[in-house]
Amino acid sequence: MAAKGAPIWGYAKTPCSHPGISDLGSTRSGLAFNLSFRKWECCCLGVASAQRAITPVEDEKPNLTGAESSGAIQQIEDNESRGFHKDMNLLPKPLTASDLSSPSDGSKVRVAYQGLPGAYSEDAALKAYPKCETVPCDQFEAAFTAVELWLVDKAVLPIENSVGGSIHRNYDLLLRHRLHIVGEVQLQVNHCLLGLPGVTKEELKRVLSHPQALAQCEMTLSSLGIVRINADDTALAAQMVVSTGLRNTGAVASARAAKIYGLDILAEKIQDDDDNISRFLIFAREPIIPGTDRPYKTSVVFTLEEGPGVLFKALAVFALRGINLTKIESRPQRQRPLRVVDDSNEGSAKYFDYLFYIDFEASMAEPRAQYALGHLQEFARFLRVLGSYPMDTIP
Repeated sequence: MAAKGAPIWGYAKTPCSHPGISDLGSTRSGLAFNLSFRKWECCCLGVASAQRAITPVEDEKPNLTGAESSGAIQQIEDNESRGFHKDMNLLPKPLTASDLSSPSDGSKVRVAYQGLPGAYSEDAALKAYPKCETVPCDQFEAAFTAVELWLVDKAVLPIENSVGGSIHRNYDLLLRHRLHIVGEVQLQVNHCLLGLPGVTKEELKRVLSHPQALAQCEMTLSSLGIVRINADDTALAAQMVVSTGLRNTGAVASARAAKIYGLDILAEKIQDDDDNISRFLIFAREPIIPGTDRPYKTSVVFTLEEGPGVLFKALAVFALRGINLTKIESRPQRQRPLRVVDDSNEGSAKYFDYLFYIDFEASMAEPRAQYALGHLQEFARFLRVLGSYPMDTIP
């Protein structure tokens, strides 16, 4: 049974002392360590109210006769006085990790993605949950909102591509919506040149697709002398080719999109770089309980106090504990001005105040990750754990 209350990652300011256990044995690189670390924990709200015994407990005592009755009744009364339950099988069972996770095949799970059926995002959703019900959304923000409003259970959205780089829009939406990262999906991209049945690629004069897909197939499209036209996503491009019925117009999309919309695959793997991998994040309303049974990744976002070398110190908290950073992304805070202008229209230039997004290879169940974030809090004005989740090691 999944608890309805939203678990929240947070940190406690109260120092916790652990005799015999220290974070680091000595001070390194001129960084002072406070051994009274801030404890990171996942607080589940409303779990107690959600878990109740199904069968009511009867108040009346058993009907016993003879010499047994006085002793048995006395034992029951003694047990009740000590807070024991009459029937241990009727006590609510504690939640386990399997209670809070979805079925491995994705059955009975509704997953939102951006685009139309046949989009690469839908392929990623089906890789994560093979038997899920996929729900298309017109924009990234609509997918976030669908999860928040309980219209779907999960959302699978792209965050970066090995060729095109980061999806900045989704980094910005991470802080606008209170969702948690519960997994990641790596998808090998296979761009195909699609056309109407019976059309050859030499007949094509123009091709439709997402701007990034077109950019990733620059060499092939240039060699064919095809005019490129932008579309909102690759699946929409395939649909537009079918709806217009123009034999000289093709699309760059997935092989699955060709099957869905009845198009012919005129050429496969037309991307310039064969090692073209997109990374997607899985979002949910509640975080998963991190473990240590498999490789885990943790994502955080923070801002830093002003001062020389502060970013170096912030990154050093991971290096000193042997934690590998897999991704660093910076985004300017829009509320902070670039310039300060006085009445005479003369001002001094100000640097942006940045948000730093970091992914690192460690689980929040590991003490080294807890110590690292506790130490990072010494330099950060704001720090939030976006999720601690299993790594996808198979593209």
